[in-house]
Amino acid sequence: MQILLLLTVLTLLPAIVASLTPFLRLLIVLHFLRQAVGTQTAPSNQTLLGLALFLTIVLMQPVADQVHGEAILPLQNGDISQLEALDKAQGPIKKYLSSYVREQDVALMLEVTAQPRPRNLDELSLRVLMPAYVLSELRIGFQIGAVLFLPFLVIDLLVASITLSLGMIQLPPVMISVPFKLLLFVLVDGWNLVVGSLVKGLVR
Repeated sequence: MQILLLLTVLTLLPAIVASLTPFLRLLIVLHFLRQAVGTQTAPSNQTLLGLALFLTIVLMQPVADQVHGEAILPLQNGDISQLEALDKAQGPIKKYLSSYVREQDVALMLEVTAQPRPRNLDELSLRVLMPAYVLSELRIGFQIGAVLFLPFLVIDLLVASITLSLGMIQLPPVMISVPFKLLLFVLVDGWNLVVGSLVKGLVR
C-alpha cells in the first residue's frame, strides 16, 4: 500500500509542484520579465525553470517540514495509520493554500462543486482550495507581469517616437530599445529587486 501511495504521489508530483506551489507565480513573472526586457531567449527556459524551482524549494521548506513532522514521521514510527497520516498532512497544506486564495475564487469553486459555504477557510476542502489557489496565483502573476512591462514599454515608446521623428523608418526600434532596457535593468539591479519582491510577497 505504501508503494502504491508513493507511486501515485510521484506521478502527480510535477503537476503539484507546477500548480500548487509558488512555482506557478514565479515562472509567470519571470516569463513576463524576459518578454518585457525583450531578450527573447536569454535567460533560457531551463535557467528560468531552475531559478523558479530552487526558490520554490526554499519557500516551501517550512510546509514540507511541518508535513514531515506531523504526518510522515508518525507514520514511519507506526503511531498512526496511512489514512490518519493523509488527514494530518492536509492541515499544513490547507493552511498554506488558504493564505493565498481570493474570496472570489473560493466562491467560484464552491459554486462549481456545489458545496455549502463554510464558516471559515479552515473548513474548506482541498478540492475547493487547490483550483482556487491556481486561479488566484494566475491573477497575481499576470498583475505583476503587467506592472513589470510598464517601464520598459515607456522606453519602447520613446525610442519609437525618436526614430520616427528622425526618419529612421528602416531601422527597427527594438534594436535600439533593447540595449537601453538592459542598461536600465542592470543599473537598478533588476534581478535582485524582482526576485526579492517576489520572495517577500510569498512569505507569510
